[in-house]
Order: sequence, then C-alpha cells, then structure tokens
Amino acid sequence: MLPIQDSIPSRNVPIVTWLLITVNCCVFFIELALPEPFLEQVIYCLGVVPARFTYEGWGCQLGPTTNSFWPFLTSMFLHGGWVHIISNMWCLWIFGDNVEDRMGHIRYLVFYLVCGILAGIVHVLANANSTVPAIGASGAIAGVLGAYFIFFPTSRIIVLVPLLFWPIFFVMPAFLYLGIWFLLQFFSGSLALVSSSSAAGGVAWWAHIGGFVGGAALHRLFVARPRRRVRMYSNNIEYGPRGAWSRF
Repeated sequence: MLPIQDSIPSRNVPIVTWLLITVNCCVFFIELALPEPFLEQVIYCLGVVPARFTYEGWGCQLGPTTNSFWPFLTSMFLHGGWVHIISNMWCLWIFGDNVEDRMGHIRYLVFYLVCGILAGIVHVLANANSTVPAIGASGAIAGVLGAYFIFFPTSRIIVLVPLLFWPIFFVMPAFLYLGIWFLLQFFSGSLALVSSSSAAGGVAWWAHIGGFVGGAALHRLFVARPRRRVRMYSNNIEYGPRGAWSRF
C-alpha cells in the first residue's frame, strides 16, 4: 500500500521537513558520484554495522569510525538506491509536515534524530551478529509515523494498491493504515529473527519497529507547549501578548 496524500493540511511551512529531504537527496547524489569501492567503504564506515558494537576489534580495516557511535547518526542520511530514497522521502513529505506543525521546527528536528538513533540501537540489539551495514532514514521516519499515529488517528489517508496493471485508490483512517504498516513490520521482523536473517530482503525491520515505538512513546516530550497568556489590568485596560502559542 502506497500512501498518496493525507487529509490534514499544513498550518506552517514545514521548513525542517524540506531541509531533511534536501540534505538526504544531496547526500544521495554525492553517493552516486563516488567510485564503487570507495562508496562501499563509506557505507561500512558510516552505516550501522551491529558487529562493530558487539565484537571488539571486528572490522578494524574499515577506518577510524570503527569504534565510534557516529554511525547511528550518519547512517540516517545514506541510502542504497533510487527506490530506497524515493520511498523514504515520499513518506517524510506526506507525514512529516503535520508532526512538525505539532512540535515546532527545532523540537521536530531533535525528535527526528532521536528516533533515528533509537531505531539504530534496536537494530543492533536485534541483529547483534550481523556484519551487514544498515543505512537509510526509514528508522527516523518510522518515528514520525509513530507520532502521526498518536496525533492524527482519524486523519484520512489516500492509498494506492496496484492490482496487476490496474491502480486502485481508496481512503482509510490513519490509525488503520499505520496499524497495518506496523504489524507488517513486526511480522517481517519476527520472521527475520526466526530465520536468523539480519535483514530479510535487505530491510532492517527492527529499525522500523524501534523507530515507530520510540516515536509513539516519546512524542509528548516534544509537543510545542502553549505559552501562558500574561495580562495586566489598569483602569480596565488590558495589556500583554495576544499569541496563544509559542513555537520554535
């Protein structure tokens, strides 16, 4: 099921969402320009390789970031192909603006990065023996989906389902669409664990699960709080700020 559009319009310009999409696309174009052997080394250095953190001394040939925790951050901005980056950026475009509205720009950016880091940690815990680098923004975006699931459960999502050569469009509530999405990730992730596959089909399912659960659990910590309205009265004249909300 491919989401096409949601029913919640943006109230503010989603500056951070646009910025994240731009940065991810720029990094991807840089990847395309790199020679294949060098790109592979970059992915191993900057991607999340679970064995790097669970087996001391493993992968020393990969470079100075072997014992660093920077890959939990840098891996979010690397992608493995056109389908990978387009699907990720498309979901971020659809769901990110509304979550950014509710959190404010700075809080939303921190939330996005925290969810991506949590997704990487969960991936390492679930695939401790893996020597395959995990890259992509999907863990962080899953956190955005988790927050959207809580913020806008009754939002309507236009979904495309390809049936052979015929595209079928229908509308479903956000809680149903995202609930089905999460169950598919959980089922696939559980199947990958049973089959001893670190990333069945090339997908880090547990990063998605960790990001979604993290986003749903932590979303309230990042909601923009309403500013207390301060009023002073003198001779029946009211003074003070009129804005009800304070946003970054």
